[in-house]
Amino acid sequence: MLKKTLLLSLLFAVSIILAAFLCFGNDSNQPIAGPYLITAPHIPKNLEFAAEPVPLNNQEVLERLDRELVSNVYFHSQTILNIKKAQKYFPLIEKILQENGVPDDFKYLCVIESNLSNLVSPAGAAGYWQFLAPTGKSFGLEITSEVDERYNLEKSTKAACQYLKEAYTRFNSWTWAAASYNMGQAGLSGKMYSQKENNYYNLLLVEETQRYLFRILAVKLIFQKPETYGFHILKQEKYNWPKYKTIAINNNINNLTIFAKENNISYKDLKYLNPWLRDTILRNPYNKSYEIKILIK
Repeated sequence: MLKKTLLLSLLFAVSIILAAFLCFGNDSNQPIAGPYLITAPHIPKNLEFAAEPVPLNNQEVLERLDRELVSNVYFHSQTILNIKKAQKYFPLIEKILQENGVPDDFKYLCVIESNLSNLVSPAGAAGYWQFLAPTGKSFGLEITSEVDERYNLEKSTKAACQYLKEAYTRFNSWTWAAASYNMGQAGLSGKMYSQKENNYYNLLLVEETQRYLFRILAVKLIFQKPETYGFHILKQEKYNWPKYKTIAINNNINNLTIFAKENNISYKDLKYLNPWLRDTILRNPYNKSYEIKILIK
C-alpha cells in the first residue's frame, strides 16, 4: 500500500513538472496545446455590409471590427443561443426583408438589437426590433394595453423595413441607414453636417453608435461561418417553431384563458405563440381582423 502511494505521488509530481515546462519553458511563438485554446478571431481581407465595402485597410476600422469580434466570439452563452434561435427566426425575417427590397444583412441588426428576443429596454424600446412606442406607431404598429405589435415578429419586421427604406432614401446608403436605426435620422444628419463628413467610417459618434455597425458585422461573420470562430452547433440542436395554425378573429375575446381552452391549448401556449397579446382580454370594438396562432398538438 505504501509503495502504491509513493508511486502515485511520484506520477503526480512528474505531471506538475511537465505542465510547468509546457507553460513556461516554451520560448516559441506557437500556441501551447491544452484543453482550452484561446486565439484571436479571424478577420477576412474583404468585407461588405449590404453590398457596400468596409474599408478594412484602415487600421482604426480594422481595430473596431476586431473589438466586436472578440466580444461576440468569447461571449459564448449568448452567441450560442443566438445561433440556435436564428434557425427559428431568420427564415421569416429573410422573407420579409426580400419582399420589401431591404438587404439580407439587416437580419443581423435584429440580432444585436434584441438577441432575437422580445425584450424591453430601459428606455422603453420593445420587441424584436426594439421600437419605441411613438416610432412604432408612426410606422403602423398598433400599441395599446391589450395589443402591442412590437412583439409581433411579422409586423415589427415590416415596420423595420419601412424605417430602413425611408432612411436609405434620405442617406442613399444602407450603411448610414443602419447607423440611423441606432441614433435616429435627425441625429445622424446633425453629426454629418457639424463634422462636414459624408463617409460613415470617418464620422465621430457616441460610443454606442460608433460600435453599432461593427457589432452587426461581427455577428454576420460569426453566423456565416460559425465553425471558423469555434461554434460547432448541430442542426438538430437549433430551435424551430412548433406546428401551429393561424385563425382570424374579428370580434371581442372576453377571456383569453377560456379562448385558449376552447381551442385545445393552454393560456401559456397562446401567449408563447402570440406575445403581442398583452392582456387577458382582447376588446375589438371596430371588428378589426387579428391573426392568432394556435398550437397543433
